[in-house]
Amino acid sequence: MDTHAPSSRIGGFHKFNVAERIDSVAKFAQLDDADKALLRNTGNLPAELADHLIENFIGTMNIPVGIATNMKIDGQDRLIPMATEESSVVAAVCNAARQCYDNGGFVTSMSGTEMIAQIQLTQVPDPQHARLQILERKEAVRDMCNACDPILVKLGGGFRDLEVRVLDTRGGTMVVTHLIVDTRDAMGANAVNTMAERIAPHIAEWTQGKSNLRILSNLADRRLARARCTWRLADIGGAEVRDAMLAAYHFAEADPYRAATHNKGIMNGISAVVMATGNDTRAVEAGAHAYAARSGRYSSLTAWEVSAEGDLVGSIEVPMAVGLVGGATKLHPSAKVALKILNAKAAEDLARVIAAVGLAQNFSAMKALATTGIQKGHMSLHSQNIAMMAGALGEEIDLVARALVELGTVRLDVAEEALQRIRTSKA
Repeated sequence: MDTHAPSSRIGGFHKFNVAERIDSVAKFAQLDDADKALLRNTGNLPAELADHLIENFIGTMNIPVGIATNMKIDGQDRLIPMATEESSVVAAVCNAARQCYDNGGFVTSMSGTEMIAQIQLTQVPDPQHARLQILERKEAVRDMCNACDPILVKLGGGFRDLEVRVLDTRGGTMVVTHLIVDTRDAMGANAVNTMAERIAPHIAEWTQGKSNLRILSNLADRRLARARCTWRLADIGGAEVRDAMLAAYHFAEADPYRAATHNKGIMNGISAVVMATGNDTRAVEAGAHAYAARSGRYSSLTAWEVSAEGDLVGSIEVPMAVGLVGGATKLHPSAKVALKILNAKAAEDLARVIAAVGLAQNFSAMKALATTGIQKGHMSLHSQNIAMMAGALGEEIDLVARALVELGTVRLDVAEEALQRIRTSKA
């Protein structure tokens, strides 16, 4: 062991101000002045605000925000802010939306705005009897839950229902209580977690069991966002393209190895809007992938069919626990602007827009895969990233990127050679 190596045990690091933290990290990692200046540049997110959003804050990671155009959702034209670092994601949504715009665009709906909080009981002597004991006290549970958040109740939300499940597990039989809560325009994690912690000791007392976990479920299957759309044959390139896309979908539906990548493409679009609006990408992603496995086998989040007229019909149904109030949605300046651009009137509206984006993303990915291949469009855009990595500046970026596309090889060494040729020709 190198006794001279710097130690990661930094006492009181969380008590340092931001400048002191940066200096401490710089000393540990041997950062130079340019590195430190980069960390101090927090963009449009004030350091004071960022310091209160997470612990041990030292800097920000800026993600590009683009706008998806051509989106018509429920008869209304929308511009969709998307935060992502991956090339072709925004373009894919624009292209899919353009190809269905004249046919009416996307139709969406929502199952509701209810979230689930789980209360885990262990060591319950009579689980089935305990289940009924809890259900019999539904009104008492309702009163205690609603007392936790009178503002939510005033806004039309609050406790809705009670479910109790008896689970046989490796650690023995457990009794799991679900509090069903309408969280309205909030994602709802804080509200339902507070209710679960308030109710848990009472349930333990009623059943003589031991209360353990008290936490929301990110499998928000009472908060499903739905979108559907019809792409006419004439707009997508004919029956051959349609059938190739259907074959791609059937592959994803049947094979979890393909479904994982198929759904990742869907989440490229969904997560980009979730992030742009300051919502929780991890919660939405966890819920979506869990929902994709609800049958016991991981499968596609979308469904693709042929209409009576022979057109391609796509649909998606996905848990969408997003909100317009609370957390970064009300604090992060970029998130607030994104919500203004979207003009979302309620959390349900935002969720429906996000579902439409996920379906659009899936359409473009399947069409590219089933026709020209994903690399043609993706690598055309990615070539600009490679050009910048090679050191291209200003107009050189487009010149190098174009050269890479023409060569059909998007590699760093090829980009460096192209950049050298361009600079030599100008000398």
